[in-house]
Amino acid sequence: MKNLPIKAIHRAMLVLSGLALALTLILPIWRIELDAAQYPEGLELLIYSYKLDGQVDIINGLNHYIGMKTLHADDFVEFTVLPYILAAFALAFIAVGARGNRRSMQVLFICFVVFGVVAMVDFWVWEYNYGHDLDPNAPIKVPGMAYQPPLIGFKQLLNFGAYSIPDSGGWIIVATGLILLYCVVAEWKRNKTKISI
Repeated sequence: MKNLPIKAIHRAMLVLSGLALALTLILPIWRIELDAAQYPEGLELLIYSYKLDGQVDIINGLNHYIGMKTLHADDFVEFTVLPYILAAFALAFIAVGARGNRRSMQVLFICFVVFGVVAMVDFWVWEYNYGHDLDPNAPIKVPGMAYQPPLIGFKQLLNFGAYSIPDSGGWIIVATGLILLYCVVAEWKRNKTKISI
């Protein structure tokens, strides 16, 4: 009884999750919004799996004054590997759903959790370095001030309010992770019930 195949509904959910994950290759995963009186319409930095978008040039121009490094997609190795990682997970979700093997689903869950943790730690480290490694010759220097954007949520950075939140692709990643968790728990309960009968 320990090797019961995954229920058809859970298999379908995994396949659909894999198809949804494929969309993260073309949708923005994260967004950082900046609001200030001189920019009432706001500024946004969109982070895709392979590029930066939004008002990158304006943000770079503003950051120059406080000594922050300019943002260039070529400086991030993540943009080289992340599309392949997401594509691999999309295929893995589809393959596990098609095969219906519980052990494979559990391994996929562990790998997906590890990926999520590593991705968030990497993002925090990038934000930390970006906000703390300042040019000492910057035109504007505020003693003791760092400009690290928030990992998630809101933070005031001088006269700018910075919001850091998942974008559509990020919410898809969160949703597929929750669906995978649901399937793992539901199958564990189902298997436990079968064994006890």
